[in-house]
Amino acid sequence: MDNTPHAVSAPDSSLHGQDPVPWPATPLLDDGVFSPERVKAEREQAYFNDLYLLAPVAYFVLGLDGVIVQVNLVAAELFGLVRERLGHVLFRSYVHEAFRHDFEQFVQRVLNSSEPERIQLQVRRRPGAREAGLPVSLLGSADPNGQALCLVLEQAEGKLAALERSEERFRRIVHSAEEGIWEIDAQALTSFVNPKMAQMLGCQIEDMLGQPLAAFMDDEGRAILERNIARRQDGIVERHEFKFLRRDGSTLWATLATNPIFDSGGAYLGALALVSDITVQRTASERLWRQANFDPLTGLPNRHLLLDRLQHEVRHASREGGCLALLFIDLDYFKLVNDRLGQEKGDMLLRQAALRICERVRASDTVARLGGDEFAVILAGVRQLGGIERVLQELTTALALPFVLDGDTAHVSASVGVALYPADAESTDSLLRHADQAMYAAKSAGRNGYSYFTPALQQAADLRRATVREMRLALAQDQFEVHYQPIIRLCDGSIERAEALLRWRHPLRGLLLPADFIAFAEANGLIIDIGEWVFRQVVSQARQWQAAHGAVFQICINKSAVEFRCDAALYQDWGNALARAGLAPGAIVIEATEAVLLDETRPVADRLRQFRAMGLALALDDFGAGNTSLACLKRGDLEVLKLDPSLVRELGAGGAAPAVCAAIISLAQGLGLKVVAEGVETAAQRELLRAAGCDYAQGYVFSGAVPVEQLSAMLAAGRRF
Repeated sequence: MDNTPHAVSAPDSSLHGQDPVPWPATPLLDDGVFSPERVKAEREQAYFNDLYLLAPVAYFVLGLDGVIVQVNLVAAELFGLVRERLGHVLFRSYVHEAFRHDFEQFVQRVLNSSEPERIQLQVRRRPGAREAGLPVSLLGSADPNGQALCLVLEQAEGKLAALERSEERFRRIVHSAEEGIWEIDAQALTSFVNPKMAQMLGCQIEDMLGQPLAAFMDDEGRAILERNIARRQDGIVERHEFKFLRRDGSTLWATLATNPIFDSGGAYLGALALVSDITVQRTASERLWRQANFDPLTGLPNRHLLLDRLQHEVRHASREGGCLALLFIDLDYFKLVNDRLGQEKGDMLLRQAALRICERVRASDTVARLGGDEFAVILAGVRQLGGIERVLQELTTALALPFVLDGDTAHVSASVGVALYPADAESTDSLLRHADQAMYAAKSAGRNGYSYFTPALQQAADLRRATVREMRLALAQDQFEVHYQPIIRLCDGSIERAEALLRWRHPLRGLLLPADFIAFAEANGLIIDIGEWVFRQVVSQARQWQAAHGAVFQICINKSAVEFRCDAALYQDWGNALARAGLAPGAIVIEATEAVLLDETRPVADRLRQFRAMGLALALDDFGAGNTSLACLKRGDLEVLKLDPSLVRELGAGGAAPAVCAAIISLAQGLGLKVVAEGVETAAQRELLRAAGCDYAQGYVFSGAVPVEQLSAMLAAGRRF
C-alpha cells in the first residue's frame, strides 16, 4: 500500500523504485560549526517539517542512539508525544517486547544499507503498557551522512479500513491543529481552511471559501504572492513571510510554508499552505530594529542608520562615477534655550528643527539626528555646487527663524559643515571626519553659516589634536606658568592689585600666550584642569603677598565661560583652599564677561552664587567692547568693572572718548564699583583716566605681565608708577 500523500510533492528519492522516504537534510548531531552548508541544511529541514507535518502516515526521525528527535502530527498522536517537547524517548520502548530483538537487527540493516529496509512487527501506544500489540509495517532509511535514520510507520490493516481511519484522524488533526491550514485551487481561490486559520483572520470559514488569497493581503503581499504562484506551478516549495489584513483591519504577520498540489498526470491543482502566526515576533523584531536605527525623539535615522546609508551611497557613487555631499548641522545656542526653557521645550525645538531640515531637502536624501543638537544630511547624486549652495542657504535661513514652543519663543541658528565625495574624501570615515571639521570651522567663523572642508581645515584639526596632547603633558610636567601684570592705583601710583595671566613654556616653541592654546583647551574640556591648576597657584601666591604687603592686595583671575557651566562639584574644595590660606574676603577676583554675567541658565547662576559664597569677588571684564549692556552693572554682586582696551585706546585721539570714559566711570562708582582701565599704553591715557577719577589702571605704560619673582621684587621695593 502506497500511503505517500498525493496532496504534496515529495523531494526526489534515490531509492530506485522503492517507496520514497522523506529525509531531513539538517545534521542531527550538531558539530557547533556555523557554515553555509549548515545554513542550507537548516533551510532544507524547515521544508521537511512543512512537507511531512500533515501527512496521514507516521514519520519518525531517530538519532543513532535510537532517541526520537522528530515526529509529524500523526506520529505524535499515535504515541501521545508533544512535538515541541519530545524529551529523551527511545523508539524501541514503544516496540512490543517480543519484537525488540528483531527491531535491533532491523536498525543495523538500515544503517548498513544504501536502500530502505522493511519489517513487520508490533508496537504499543504507551511504553510498558499491557495492551495488545498493534501490528505495523516499518520502512527505514539511513541518513546519507550516517548520522540518523528515518522511519515510516503504517498500520497493518485493510486498505479501506486504513483509509477511513487515516481520513478520520487527518480530519481531527487538521481541525484541532494550532497552525493555520489553507488550501487554494489553481486559480488561487480558497478551497479549504481549518478553524485555526479562520480564527487567525477573524473570519468565518464560509466567508473565506471561494475568496482569492490576495483578498486578505495588502498591495505588497499581493505582489509577492503573484511571483510565488508562478513558482509553485513549477513545483517549487516556498516559504515566505506575508502581511495579511484581519477582518477588523489589524495586521497579521504570518509565515506560509506552501507546497504545490499536482494530479497523477502532473497537472497543477493548487497549493496547500501551513500558516504560522508570527505577528508578536515580527512586531518585537521591528521594534528592536527601529530602536537600533531611528532616533526616538524626532523619528529620523540615527547615527547607525546614517552610516549604513552613507556607505551605500558612497558605493553607488563610486560605481556610477557620481558624487555626494555630506552636511553636518549643529544648532547654535541650543544649550542656552534648553537650560532656560527646560528639556521639554528643548525637545520641541529639536522636533521642529528636524521638520525644517526635512522640508529643505529631497525625499531621496537622508536626514539623520546624530544626538544632542547635531543633525546630518546626505545629498546624493550631486551634479553641481549650485544645488548644494541653495540647500545650505535655505537650511541656515530656516533654522534662524524663531521657534514657537508652546507659548515661548526661542532663537537658534545653525553652523553647517560640508564635505564632498570623492573630492574631499574617498572613504566614509574620512568623509564624516571632514564634514565635522568643516562644521567647527563654520562655528569659529561666527556661526549661523556654513563652511566647506579644505585641506587647511584638516591641518588645523591635526594641530588641535596635537596641541591638546601636548597640553596634557604640559600639566603633568609643570610647563605652565602664571605671570602677573601689576594693576596700579592711579591716585598714588602704588601696586595694590595684579592680574594672573597664564603662560606655557613650550619645550620647542618657547613661551606661548593664551591666544595660542586656550581655544583648544576650551574645545576639549582641558580648560577645567588648567583653571584648577591656576587657582591653586594664585591662592598660594596671594597668601605670600598678603603676608608681606597687607590684606588689601588682590589678584584677578580670568575664567572661561566653559568653567562657569561645569559641574559645581569641581569647585567644592575651593572654599576650603581659601580658608586654609587664610585669605581675606575679596583677595581673589574672578573676572567674567558680559555674556557670562547675563547668562540666566541655572549652571551659570549657581556658579556665580557659589563663588560669592566662598568669598571670591566678581569683576565685569571687557566693558565697552561691542554692545555691552548696562544691565550687567545692576548686578548687586559685582565689585569691579574693567574698561576694555578698545575704549581706552581712543583716549588722547580727540573726539568724545574722554567724555564717554568719564561717564562710565562716574556711573560705575555711583553703583559702588571700582573701575580698572585695561590696555593703558601712553602717559596721556594715564593722565586722562586719572583726571576722570578712574580708580586703577594696567597696561604696558606701567608694566607687562612679568614672572612672579619680578613682581615680588617690585612690591618689596615699594615701586610706584
